[in-house]
Amino acid sequence: MKKILLYWLPVFLWMGIIFYASSQPYEKQDLRPTISANLDLTIIETLFSSVELHYAGDEISVKALGAAHFLEFFIRKAAHFFTYFVLGFLMYRALNHYLLNNRLTWLIAWFMTISYAISDEIHQGFTPNRSPHIEDVMIDATGGLFGILLATIIYKKYRTKRI
Repeated sequence: MKKILLYWLPVFLWMGIIFYASSQPYEKQDLRPTISANLDLTIIETLFSSVELHYAGDEISVKALGAAHFLEFFIRKAAHFFTYFVLGFLMYRALNHYLLNNRLTWLIAWFMTISYAISDEIHQGFTPNRSPHIEDVMIDATGGLFGILLATIIYKKYRTKRI
C-alpha cells in the first residue's frame, strides 16, 4: 500500500491541481493587470511589434491584443507545457515501477497524459469564460512527451548505476 501511495499519490495530486486550475473562470486567472503593473510593456511592444501568429483561429500579435495580453498568451501556453511536462514525468515514474517493458511504459504514460489533457480541455468547455482548444491539447501532449523523455533518461541512468 505504501508503494502505491508513493508512486500514484503525486500523479493524482498533480491531476487535482490541473482540475482545480481548469475550474476557475478566466477572470480569476487574468494576468494582464499584474503584467501591466509590474513590467515596462514598451519593451514588449518594441521587440515583438512585428510578430504575428494565428492560434485557434485568433490573431496573436501586440497590435491585435495589446502588449499585456500578448505576453499573457505565451505565459499561459508555457504553463500548459510545464504542467503536462510534470504530469508526463510523474505518470512515467508511477508506471515504471509496475511495467518492465520500457517502451510499453513510455507509450502508456504518454497515452494517459494525452487522455487527461483531452478531458481537461473538455472540462474547460463547461467552465465560464473558458474554451477548449485542440491546440492546447497539442501543447500539453508535447510537454508530456518531454517530461516522459526526461524520466526515461533519468530512470535508465538509475537502472544502469544499480546494475
